[in-house]
Amino acid sequence: MTAIEIEYCVPCGFLDRAEEIQHTLLQQFGQQIERVALVTGDHGVLTVSVDGERVWDKSEDEYDPDLILRRVRPHVGT
Repeated sequence: MTAIEIEYCVPCGFLDRAEEIQHTLLQQFGQQIERVALVTGDHGVLTVSVDGERVWDKSEDEYDPDLILRRVRPHVGT
């Protein structure tokens, strides 16, 4: 099953965004995924990885939960 990790910058206060992403992914994919884990980080990081492959990075893309869903969707159930 699919494992998703959301790494977020603690000092930057990105926990709210990370939790929003986590909630959105769990709401959308539910039992199709194994887990959505929050991973603490620093230096402004906010990334989403699926099975170890980074699919979204705040430093490269605008924050948009719908975009993140579109990036994760092809990896779910494969």
